[in-house]
Amino acid sequence: MRVEDLRRYVKTTEKLVVPTKVAATMQGIGMLHKLPLGLQRSIVNRGARTNPYMSFVVEPYSVFLAFEILDTEAAERLLPPHYSLLPAAMFGDTAKRPCAIISAFNVHTSVFWGSRVEFYLVAENCDTGLLSWIIDEYESSAPSYDPRRGFIMPSTAHSVVTTSYVGEVIVDVASAQSTNSLALVADLNNAALTELDQRLWVEGNLSVDYGGELQQCTKPFSLVFDPREMTRALKVPLEAISLCTNTFGKGMLDPVPFEAACFPYAQHFVTTSVPTATTMRTAEDLEKAVTELNNELNAPR
Repeated sequence: MRVEDLRRYVKTTEKLVVPTKVAATMQGIGMLHKLPLGLQRSIVNRGARTNPYMSFVVEPYSVFLAFEILDTEAAERLLPPHYSLLPAAMFGDTAKRPCAIISAFNVHTSVFWGSRVEFYLVAENCDTGLLSWIIDEYESSAPSYDPRRGFIMPSTAHSVVTTSYVGEVIVDVASAQSTNSLALVADLNNAALTELDQRLWVEGNLSVDYGGELQQCTKPFSLVFDPREMTRALKVPLEAISLCTNTFGKGMLDPVPFEAACFPYAQHFVTTSVPTATTMRTAEDLEKAVTELNNELNAPR
């Protein structure tokens, strides 16, 4: 993809995030979440006909920790039907193993704005063969929507995902509704840009699904992005991670991560308003989709 096309796509995704519209949507969710779940889904489906795309911009310094799964039977029970655990690693120079990944990031989208912690299992879709990210739990400081629970209000008691001038990423997120908690400090001073495993970061983001209590018999959905945004990330030395608290996957995971990654730049995604399967399978498919969205979203109205 040409640099000019990338810049156009970055601007396009950012332009879809209009603060006044985001504020109105977040206020509306406060009323919509009280409606019956079937009516909520109907409203979302109707809205997707006129506004099918959602811009999803992950802000710089998102952090990802990979943990080896020790209790694979417990992890398998959290997967939706037709998936199986698949050994993986975030970086190309790391040995693959059955793993879960926990991320913490700030995000602004065309429908909400805030910080999130997400817990994923890495699995293979047995029907398509695609490596997949399975979202099993998440905590959000902003209202959100998922197919299983519909519209939900912010779930966190407090949510801190920030940086310090001494080169640290500081995370302190706790749920107001459960025992979920993640607190860490990542020192980036000795982190180095390292090649990412492309199957995990490119193919995996073309097959995202829900597991655990979030399962709702949905089809896996895809994110659209410039695949080069997934070329490299900062590999943070494990001794530079101070993991104070992590309750995600407790009892199922090795409590010490085997990898830590940080993206020092923003990542720009477009996805559908409701989970929608696509035929994309490769980086080339993504570049074509970016070009098509650039043309569609910038066409004269």
